Amino acid sequence: MYFRLVPPFFLLLLANASYATTPKIVAQPLASTPLIDGNVIGDDAWVGATPATGFRQVQPNDGQPASQRTEVFVGYSDTALYIGVVAHDDNPSGIIVTDSRRDSSLDDTDAFLFIIDGLLDRQNGFIFGTNAASVEYDAQVTKEGSTASGMGGGAFNLNWDGSWTVRSKIGDYGWSAEFEIPFSTLRYGAGEVQDWGINFQRNIRRNNEIAYWAPLDRNRSLQRVSEAGTLAGIEPPGQRNLQVTPYALSRTRRGGPVSGTETNSEVGVDIKYSVTPSLTLDLTYNTDFAQVEEDEQQLNLDRFNLFFPEKRPFFLENAGQFGVGNSSEVELFFSRRIGISNRGAVIPVEGGARLSGKVGERNNLGLLLMNTEAVDGIAPANRFTVARFSRELANRSSIGAIYVARDGDGSFLTPESEDYNRSYAVDATWGIGDYLSINAWAAKSDTPGLNGEDSAYSVGADYESPVWSNGVSFTKVGEDFNPEVGFLSRTNYRKARFILLRHIRPENSWGLLELRPHISYTGHWKPDGFHESGFLHIDNHFEFRSGTELHTGVNFIRDGVVDAFEIVDGVTVQPGTYDHTEAQVVFFTNQSKPFSFEMRTYVGGKFGGDRVSLQPSVKYRIGETFRSELELVYNEYDLPVQNGNFTANLARLRLSYSFTPNVQLQALVQYNDNAETVGTNVRFSWLRNANSGLYVVYNEVDGRFAGAPPTGREFIVKFSHIFDLLN
Repeated sequence: MYFRLVPPFFLLLLANASYATTPKIVAQPLASTPLIDGNVIGDDAWVGATPATGFRQVQPNDGQPASQRTEVFVGYSDTALYIGVVAHDDNPSGIIVTDSRRDSSLDDTDAFLFIIDGLLDRQNGFIFGTNAASVEYDAQVTKEGSTASGMGGGAFNLNWDGSWTVRSKIGDYGWSAEFEIPFSTLRYGAGEVQDWGINFQRNIRRNNEIAYWAPLDRNRSLQRVSEAGTLAGIEPPGQRNLQVTPYALSRTRRGGPVSGTETNSEVGVDIKYSVTPSLTLDLTYNTDFAQVEEDEQQLNLDRFNLFFPEKRPFFLENAGQFGVGNSSEVELFFSRRIGISNRGAVIPVEGGARLSGKVGERNNLGLLLMNTEAVDGIAPANRFTVARFSRELANRSSIGAIYVARDGDGSFLTPESEDYNRSYAVDATWGIGDYLSINAWAAKSDTPGLNGEDSAYSVGADYESPVWSNGVSFTKVGEDFNPEVGFLSRTNYRKARFILLRHIRPENSWGLLELRPHISYTGHWKPDGFHESGFLHIDNHFEFRSGTELHTGVNFIRDGVVDAFEIVDGVTVQPGTYDHTEAQVVFFTNQSKPFSFEMRTYVGGKFGGDRVSLQPSVKYRIGETFRSELELVYNEYDLPVQNGNFTANLARLRLSYSFTPNVQLQALVQYNDNAETVGTNVRFSWLRNANSGLYVVYNEVDGRFAGAPPTGREFIVKFSHIFDLLN
């Protein structure tokens, strides 16, 4: 077995794409609506409908017909789209069902998913999916979910939750499912008779098999909207969507910032109105996110900022439209800056509005206005304004601009006349052929008192084919570039990055599915040429047909410390340049089994001394109802400084029990020995529609391990309900 040397990157620019004819299915107007019970074969509503068939694999046998027959029926009524699937299986006892929680991963279970591009722009869509346990899985895809070269602008938003229903059933034929998706949940264009983009995916987990209806290269996923098939003849109604979602909340607190016990009640409301079928207005008053799961704690053993993802529902729909910058590194707009302080404290949100969607066939518009209250010693009252416009061009290309502003009331640190911040940016993506894309953005900020270099820019190119995954990028961030409503992992630097990765599918390989040898480098320099950090990574991934994987690599690391910093309490890393080598091994077993294990190991030097980092994780489940996961992050350092021999550890336990797919009890317990605290988050949820329903939440942060009384406890009961006033 052999493979050719990596071709020069510039030669990849000449690659030509080959486009296959995409399949088509005609939507069936239904004389009667299906009974949503999963029984497709016995439901008269589907009689006479012609199913979509002919699925082809991308793994394990790329390009071959799926090992089992799949039939997909598509119909519609005056109010909803209906999809029925019959997943034939000659071994029904071999069907694997691992979870029934909403939005739980469908990677390790038998599953059926589909994407709908109602605007037929070939870039954006909604994903819906389920398994044989009737799990509700949905997500929003923007710009095919692409974050090429680590750049923003595309997003896969799993936290988006729509209003829809699904039921599944297992029989001697295999399993089947029926979906009812109200048209009010979707976004589509004008016209009585429309064509939409659509593609279907089936996973047969015991074979580690993934198959699609509209054929895809093996390096693609369902998010590749530009290569989806066509749903023809759909006749949706003119969008008349007005949803009002009031909530009532009761909260009891003790400890922490509260003296004694405090009880309070709140009410608020969210309103969603479809200005056009593709443009949505969202309004919120007295917004509260008490039902959202706590953030996973992270250990910061370096001198750069940590990134925590957004989980709050109001900020999630169409969130990808506001993305400009490099993901998790330089982001012009980061919604967690609204209502959450830099240290994680909650800042009350008075209310706000968001207008997002499409104007015309190719123009994307996003406007956001939010007001937050003042919190003594933490933040002033602020008004946030975000305006985003982008235009989609042919072949996955686009161009756009964004404006982000914060206006404070001057009650905190600065007078009102200087209590503001502005950020501006333009961005573009150019798709060349089927595999190559070039991405760039340029930005500037305006902050009182910062008059130096307040600009930033980035440019990158990515080549993604079935055989190669290659990319290069360069980023520059000025010393006074300060997007206060955005995110910066570090400031004042020049960054260069490249990756060369080869996908090899060997034949007759004793159970080996794919090899992925690769090399990557990321380097940061200060403007004066000081090499602040460098990371050269050489690795090979061994992926087996069972789902087991082994990654073996070596890292060559440079840490250039400009200013001394305290890595943990009492241990200071001194300025200097530290060059080290470390070995890296990652191993995880088949995650679809009731018991699975994962281990990440890093052994080598750090900051002039030695480091051992072990990250074991154990998962155990009983059927699809009970799941548990215990994860440990163990770090042992031996540095040549005073008190340089220390450990920093984090333990995390997750437990969940699903009474039904919509009734769940979940717990997250985290122990951070660096902060000497235990955090507990317990949530009971009874969902009625999307993310509305009853939530009972208990939170506790316990600092007794640090010799102090419990930091704080709170008990929350929240109920919300969606009223659909026009349907």
